Amino acid sequence: MERYIPITGIDCSPASLLIDSQAPLDVLHATADYRIRVVTQVLENIAFRAEVGSDTVVLSDFAQLLVIPLRDGCDLLEVIGRRLQEGVEG
Repeated sequence: MERYIPITGIDCSPASLLIDSQAPLDVLHATADYRIRVVTQVLENIAFRAEVGSDTVVLSDFAQLLVIPLRDGCDLLEVIGRRLQEGVEG
C-alpha cells in the first residue's frame, strides 16, 4: 500500500489532501470517528426538528456538504481495514 493515499472525491492532480497510511491505527480511527460522528450529529439534529425547509437547492447543497466528511471517514476506514488485513495475512 502506498504511504500517502489521496482522499476520494478530489479530481486534482497532484492531490493535496492525503491520508498517511502508516499513521498509527488509533489516530486513523479517531480521525474517521470524528468525521462520521459530526455528520451523524448534524443529520440527527435535522431529523428531530419539527419543521425542515424543503428548498431543493439548499437541501442539495447541504447534502453535498455532509458527503465530504462522510467520504473522508470512509476512506480512513478503508485504510484501517487494509492495514488490519495485512496484519492478518502477514
